[in-house]
Amino acid sequence: MSCSPEKPNFRSPSPSWTDLWLKNKKALNHVLFTMHLQSRSSSPSPHQLRKSLDFTLPSLVSDPTSLLSDETLLYILSKLPNSQRNSNSLVSKRWLYLQGRLVRSIKLLDWDFLVSGRVFIRFPNLIHVDLVNGSLISPGNSGIFCSHELLSSHVDSNSDPKDWFFKERFVLPSDEIDRGLRILASGCPNLRRLLVVNASELGLLSVAEECPTLQVLELHRCNDHVLRGIAACQNLQILKLIGNVDGFYKSSVTDIGLTILAQGCKRLVKLELSGCEGSYEGIKAIAQCCQMLEELILRDHRMEGGWLSALSYCENMKTLRFLSCKSIDECGWFDEDVGPCPTLERLHLEKCQLRNKESLRTLFLLCQDVREVIFQNCWGLDNEMFSLASVLRRVKSLCLESCSLLTTEGLESVLFTWKEIQSLKVISCGNIKDSEITPALSSLFSALKDLQWRPDTKSLLSAGLVGTCMRKRGNKFFKKTCDWKSLPGA
Repeated sequence: MSCSPEKPNFRSPSPSWTDLWLKNKKALNHVLFTMHLQSRSSSPSPHQLRKSLDFTLPSLVSDPTSLLSDETLLYILSKLPNSQRNSNSLVSKRWLYLQGRLVRSIKLLDWDFLVSGRVFIRFPNLIHVDLVNGSLISPGNSGIFCSHELLSSHVDSNSDPKDWFFKERFVLPSDEIDRGLRILASGCPNLRRLLVVNASELGLLSVAEECPTLQVLELHRCNDHVLRGIAACQNLQILKLIGNVDGFYKSSVTDIGLTILAQGCKRLVKLELSGCEGSYEGIKAIAQCCQMLEELILRDHRMEGGWLSALSYCENMKTLRFLSCKSIDECGWFDEDVGPCPTLERLHLEKCQLRNKESLRTLFLLCQDVREVIFQNCWGLDNEMFSLASVLRRVKSLCLESCSLLTTEGLESVLFTWKEIQSLKVISCGNIKDSEITPALSSLFSALKDLQWRPDTKSLLSAGLVGTCMRKRGNKFFKKTCDWKSLPGA
């Protein structure tokens, strides 16, 4: 009987269930742990119960958190305080990755960390990014650190102080900044807040196209051409433009840039102009186009005379702040036909020079309906200048801090004209004396809802130390015990 030869079978034998089961150690450990819990749920004998108490999970798995899903462990890590985030990242690579998913905001210090794409692997869910310090070329081994309220960095000790930041070699070129912005835009499509320096129009256009959710933008060293790119950010709500920073860099933002900005960013709610130039026309364009604008901040502005009256066109502005301004308005012209700003509620002046009487008068006429007035560290605010504030008839809250030229008499003369005053805060005003308070002023104080009265902190400190012997302890502590010339090396 003929038969065909049997063909050899070259297929590898199928793996047994035992091999498949033992390869997945995590599943095995999970099953063993579940079986153990079920065994404990039944009524065990005392011997079995005593034996089960010696059971520990680490005997089955080296990392108990490996049994948890990423979503569960991520939820647990999110509930821990921020102070533990750095230590949590050192537990394992998995914890490092999950902890990076919780980070929403970073301050970039290494530009290569951005252009290499590692920042998106380490922090995939970023929405707030600060690129300013990473854009500066500063020597790391320099012992000189130059700081400003807007910018700070290490500087080269061998260079001329005048050239620390004015030369291009201390800041990355615009082409490199634009390249980084394109990479950032592609890696962070949900970006909401961005801080950048020395960017160009093309770089900002890429961010505007890829990041439609961008709401907060801070631009250092910007100019009129850069503002064309900002105009494409239609959902921008908070904008900070920094043109000139004394001792660091110079740039120019004029009426041309302000007009471009006004026509593009019509949803602005808060605008800060720092070291920017301009005039009546530029401010008027912003006031008329940005109808949602509620807060305007001017820091060390270089506006031309007569610009202040353009604020009357702001129909919804509630807060006006002046910070570190050498002058408010050199012209001091007020357009009576337009009138004051109708919705303004807060006026804040900090570190400003108030020496021009006509300029301050124009400001108070513009802010006739304000409810809250704040003066902090303002130079030139004496009795004559402060008396101009009597036109503010609806003030409910006044704060005076470090206004050394104002006296008790000048404060009293204005307070009596404000019939709706409810809150008063006076701190570190040396010429305002407790002994000069009249009975009428004392009666006004008793009717206030909130009163913080600390005009002379030195006298309060001396009065508080009475009976504590604290002022006498320095005599014993600093008692001369030896001659300094006898010390080694002297």
